[in-house]
Amino acid sequence: MRDIPTTELTALVVDDHPLFCDALMLTLRSIANFAEIQTVGTMDAALDTVGTNTEFDLILLDLNLPDVNGLDGLVRLRTAAPKTTILIVSSMADNRMICHALKAGANGFVPKHSQRAVFRKAFDTVREGQSFVPDGYIDPHGQDSTRDAPEDALSRLALLTNQQARILNLICEGKLNKQIAFDLSIAETTVKAHVTAIMRKLGVHSRTQAVLIAQEARFNRVLPSDL
Repeated sequence: MRDIPTTELTALVVDDHPLFCDALMLTLRSIANFAEIQTVGTMDAALDTVGTNTEFDLILLDLNLPDVNGLDGLVRLRTAAPKTTILIVSSMADNRMICHALKAGANGFVPKHSQRAVFRKAFDTVREGQSFVPDGYIDPHGQDSTRDAPEDALSRLALLTNQQARILNLICEGKLNKQIAFDLSIAETTVKAHVTAIMRKLGVHSRTQAVLIAQEARFNRVLPSDL
């Protein structure tokens, strides 16, 4: 068995169930030398915590939080902590959700009902720079290349700048470039340039495809609303 790292580690547990947070803290301390483990129950609290401490070695994230929906929290957290290892711990562990979580930036996925040995294996795997998936996981898209592009684009949502995110939000609302320019007090040519950049980052060729990807990831709830 690989030696447990002796370096003191830090972790953040994001889950709205206090008892499960306690269980995860005990699990983490049993598998590695975690000197500090913080817990929060909402995504807003997680983002605030990450904003003051971007040096977490590991974040355990539940997808079902009171202030986020689906992959929203993961995308926001990945943007806020681009270098931190994020391990999803969720009861929503079907193949499709696992696949989407990995595409959206997670380093691994552990079903909530897993035994401690699975968490140890997951931790060792992600620490070695590899993605972890539970036993029995099957890529729902297999080798179907027709699905690769949109699925890969999910991970690119986090690459958008704040302005591009605002523009994508307005596109999802059905607004035209002229309306977006008015709302954001910028030139229409600037909007067009941002739209081109958005589509390039998402790997799509039309506004409709960009909207479909945003809706599939429920990313419209992530984008800034305070324009």
